[in-house]
Amino acid sequence: MNAQQLKNAILQEAITGRLVPQDPNDEPASVLLDRIRKEKAKLVKEKKIILSKPEKACKIKDEGQFQIPNNWKWAMINDVCRVFGRIGFRGYTKSDLRNTREKAAISISPSNMVNGTMDFTHCTYISEEKYEESPEIKIQNDDILIVKTGSSYGKTSLVENLPWKSTINPQIAVIKEIAIDKKFLLFFMQSPYAQSNFKEFVLGTSIPTFSQLNLISMQIPLPPLAEQHRIVAKIEELLPKVEEYGKAQEALDKLNAELPERLKKSILQEAITGKLVPQDPNDEPASVLLDKIRKEKAKLVKEGKLKKKDLIETPISKDEIPFEIPESWEWVRIGEYASKITDFVASGSFASLRENVKYYPNKEYAILVRTKDFQTNFQTDLVYTDKHGYDFLSNSNLFGGELILPNIGASIGKVFIVPKLNYRMTLAPNSVMIRFYWEEQRDWIFTIFSSSFGKNLLHDISSSTAQGKFNKTDFKNIYIPLPPLAEQHRIVAKIEELLSKIDKLKTK
Repeated sequence: MNAQQLKNAILQEAITGRLVPQDPNDEPASVLLDRIRKEKAKLVKEKKIILSKPEKACKIKDEGQFQIPNNWKWAMINDVCRVFGRIGFRGYTKSDLRNTREKAAISISPSNMVNGTMDFTHCTYISEEKYEESPEIKIQNDDILIVKTGSSYGKTSLVENLPWKSTINPQIAVIKEIAIDKKFLLFFMQSPYAQSNFKEFVLGTSIPTFSQLNLISMQIPLPPLAEQHRIVAKIEELLPKVEEYGKAQEALDKLNAELPERLKKSILQEAITGKLVPQDPNDEPASVLLDKIRKEKAKLVKEGKLKKKDLIETPISKDEIPFEIPESWEWVRIGEYASKITDFVASGSFASLRENVKYYPNKEYAILVRTKDFQTNFQTDLVYTDKHGYDFLSNSNLFGGELILPNIGASIGKVFIVPKLNYRMTLAPNSVMIRFYWEEQRDWIFTIFSSSFGKNLLHDISSSTAQGKFNKTDFKNIYIPLPPLAEQHRIVAKIEELLSKIDKLKTK
């Protein structure tokens, strides 16, 4: 149960006579109601008040929609107050608006009505002439306002601390001459019973609107006046506690919403520091894996597929190492670990290649892979290039299994695995592609760049411009912790197991 549901439950208990005990010494509501009706009839006879057409047409229906205590009485809103609104010629246009309150009045709107009270931080002003035109809707402290049209219909507030002469805009009705406890009437208007009536009033209307007759003929369960005061006092005692409960619930909801992501970050951090799974002394150390990569590089140099400069390694000093890792692990630069790192083209800017690489909205020779395509699982809104473009971009052609990292703007820090499609693919601008000697290397690197540590590495090498961007040269030089290959497999398996459990938390 959230705070609003708890408040609704309290208000419903209040208007059904179950919030506070009845007192047999209280003057019954029937006596109160007779007195109010007689006083109103006297004022009408003396022509001190003039009833509107809706008030004259207002007649009570069969009493009661639920059971109330014996000393309560069903009445109509029209019996206990009067309702006025800005209608017909009294509406106003832009010419009535003013920039300041000098020689003007506040025109109260639904935005000034906040949590049952008034907020005059931001006000709209209309001319004094328009304000004086409608004396019965000049707003006073202790009036009750209710929104009768638009998306906020049914919203109610008690007017307090009025800062300036004020009136209402056409969306609002004002309740005046309240002959019962004004706060009891306010809480009644906020109750689930009253709010459900407001919803019934607007059924079948394209723009939610209820009439003055709808409102004044609505039935209200009326307690004795003394009990009204006790009910209001009890509600006011409980509402601060409801608010505290609401804040605590919001904090808990926020914590629960953040928990899966926090757990994921914690798991990934444990993974990249060697604390997620135990080390196995029988594992072939990471240094052996690096030797295998060096031998593979030497072989490719001999075959003319790599250049001798690709064999050069830049040592990592102890001062550069950000945290301790297990003895069987190694620190390695990503450019020395991957078999290939490239961006959109081997050289030149995209702007200079637009004539050579054409985009096509319909199926052509090859897909130009963008990071947004991973969000749609390569099902919609794909962009293509022709055979000439595919051949021209041969250095960044994709075959599935590569890692893609956006290298510009807000997407920096994301990482994707290229799917194996039965279709040609090549890299679009604004990303870096990583390929490996053996596909089993890939999952560990994906883990690295999914972690906060990996994301921070990317942001550290990004330019400080408004958009931010990193280049493949800087990217190749960042260094990462490398476990033995067997341990990589155990870590990745453990992460998948734990993240699956975290996903189940999200659905609860």
